[in-house]
Amino acid sequence: MTLRTPSAEFTLTLPYRTDRRGPGRWLISHTLRHWVWAIVMLVGAFSNAALAAAIPVYTGLAFDAVLRQPPDMAGVVRAAVFILLTQLLRSVLQFARNGGAELIGQRLERDIRQELYAALLGKSMTFHSLQPIGDTMARATNDVREINLMFNPGLNLVVGSGFFLFMPLALAPRYHPALVITPAVYIVLYVLALVQYLHELRPITDAVRTRFGRMNARLAEALDGIETVKAAAQEETEVRRFAEAARRFRDALVWQGNVEARFLPLLLLGVASAAGLGHALLLFRRGLVGVGDVVAYFGLLQMLGFPTFVSLFAYSQVSSGLAAARRILGLITRETHLDQNPTGYARPMVGRIAFEGVCFAYDEHDEPVLHDISFTVAPGQTVAIVGQTGAGKTTLVKLVNRTYDVTAGRVRVDGVDVREWDLEALRRQIAIIEQDIFLFSRTIAENIAFGKPDATAAEIEAAARAAQAHEFIMTFKDGYNTVVGERGVTLSGGQRQRLALARAFLTDPRILILDDATSSIDSATEDKIQQAIYAAARGRTTLIITHRLSQIRWADLVIVLRKGRIAAMGDHETLMETSPAYRRIFSE
Repeated sequence: MTLRTPSAEFTLTLPYRTDRRGPGRWLISHTLRHWVWAIVMLVGAFSNAALAAAIPVYTGLAFDAVLRQPPDMAGVVRAAVFILLTQLLRSVLQFARNGGAELIGQRLERDIRQELYAALLGKSMTFHSLQPIGDTMARATNDVREINLMFNPGLNLVVGSGFFLFMPLALAPRYHPALVITPAVYIVLYVLALVQYLHELRPITDAVRTRFGRMNARLAEALDGIETVKAAAQEETEVRRFAEAARRFRDALVWQGNVEARFLPLLLLGVASAAGLGHALLLFRRGLVGVGDVVAYFGLLQMLGFPTFVSLFAYSQVSSGLAAARRILGLITRETHLDQNPTGYARPMVGRIAFEGVCFAYDEHDEPVLHDISFTVAPGQTVAIVGQTGAGKTTLVKLVNRTYDVTAGRVRVDGVDVREWDLEALRRQIAIIEQDIFLFSRTIAENIAFGKPDATAAEIEAAARAAQAHEFIMTFKDGYNTVVGERGVTLSGGQRQRLALARAFLTDPRILILDDATSSIDSATEDKIQQAIYAAARGRTTLIITHRLSQIRWADLVIVLRKGRIAAMGDHETLMETSPAYRRIFSE
């Protein structure tokens, strides 16, 4: 059975199906996949409570044996042997119970992290643009870990303590029917207090998880922009901002601690113990129970202490786990308004592009970034898109491969609306090289072959040569096996862009999009890169966002954008004569 990820840009498959109609259903559906170990945990929890109850029962029998005249020492020995055997068996079953709970918790952590990762990869760029990375990392690491801890020790203790709770109620009648009153009243009051405790705890644990995510987001943002922080000498300001986020997280934890400190069942336990013992002694004075019965009954009442004390921690852990599950599930199921359309158009691409009355806004409540964009690009043509910063150039080209979907109008590739294409087939035939190049912390060869993992070494080298990257690659000690730093920080801007060009050349796309891709290339390399781009564009539909006159001159069509609208279209010479907006770009 495979899982079709709903509300996702890509339909990703996992080897199981989960119920995402709510955090409780979702966790149960994950747990049921490990039902054998869940049964082991339940059986172990019940047997643990039942065998723990054997201690006060046999202790009471031993008291009665000693008080007989003459003392029945054989009875005392039998009681001791039974206690020893039951506790040995209890230890074995307890080991199985704890092992089962731990196994479920670890497997759920693994499966949920895998499901979340698959969902994140399937989300659109609109989603990732709006979702803070630090908060996402907090959910993928700390929140997932909270779910593990919710099962063990959280639910493991909750289930185990529940059986402990009912043992005095079940065994009290063997001594006298009236002795059930104290454990029965205690259980009722305990449940009512627990319901109120969980009701009060839920918004607090939600706040704890949320504030942790915000604190993590603040940290990730500061580290991601560390160069900017240092350049502006704003270290102290960022420390204060992080300290404020940490203080809010601390305040939420203190708030949770205050609620836990007022846990009413701790008081109820003391009252129940005194009332139960008093009741048993009253029955003893009336000759209705013996000394051994009083000792055994009071021992059974002490079993109420385990669920009372562990519930202070265990239910808090369960509440934190449910809060984490709500946050994770909210991320998984958040709509992205893009779909893979796996049954859509998937033929080899020719490269004809048509924009028809296209409008776009990042959010339905925002002002449109693009207004009524219409133009056509023939297969093999090169189009230069120019305009001032903020004119919408990058947004425009990202509509071609459905990084974003149009708000109105349509974008066609080969006469087919891009929304009717199989998204994977569409993107595999389009390469985008952006100004901000992202390289993975892997070898140079792996970075070049990212879009074609099965590429041979010869193909990788040919692509690098075409991008004028081979020469600088061979200056490194390990050549193509050199591992670049995270995001390619060990390379210069020009080197990163040449590797990105090599990556694009290797995939042999039908549509090539260059988003100011030569901005960081030094003048000594520029001519070679221009030749490489010109060679790469030959026979391909190419969209170039640039301000370099050398690239604009050989474009078949130049589109001038101004405030999200087409201000002018034509070749370079014509626009220089007829378009003041175009001339203004080169005069500034």
